[in-house]
Amino acid sequence: MSKSFFSKEDQALILSAIKEAEINTSGEIRVHIESKCKYDVLDRAADVFKQLKMHETALRNGVLFYLATEDRQFAIIGDVGINSKVEDTFWDEIKDDMLSKFKAGAFKEGLSEGIKASGVALKEHFPYQSDDVNELSDEISFGKN
Repeated sequence: MSKSFFSKEDQALILSAIKEAEINTSGEIRVHIESKCKYDVLDRAADVFKQLKMHETALRNGVLFYLATEDRQFAIIGDVGINSKVEDTFWDEIKDDMLSKFKAGAFKEGLSEGIKASGVALKEHFPYQSDDVNELSDEISFGKN
């Protein structure tokens, strides 16, 4: 079950990483966890991105961290606003860093560090403005499987 992969304490740490990453940016970060990914992980992550309405942020600067825990697959999806600002290899570098943590069994650390790294880029390209609002929930979303 996807909800039980991370303990309540782990989920709190991940949520804290999201809040820390978003504090100085208008960017939006979400985490979605499910047990299985029934088709291509990037396609599934893109579907979840759309379901969570992440493409509806004003500056198109949402970032989704998608994990399929039983299938050991994950993806990072950035919206067009942030993707137009970062290097083509930016998400791959974060993914590689996360993967090395995941291989060591440090899932919450890998995810938290990836979130914080994306927050650095969001802060650089989309700094916080006085009229910014949190457009999307920071809560972790879970798949039904």
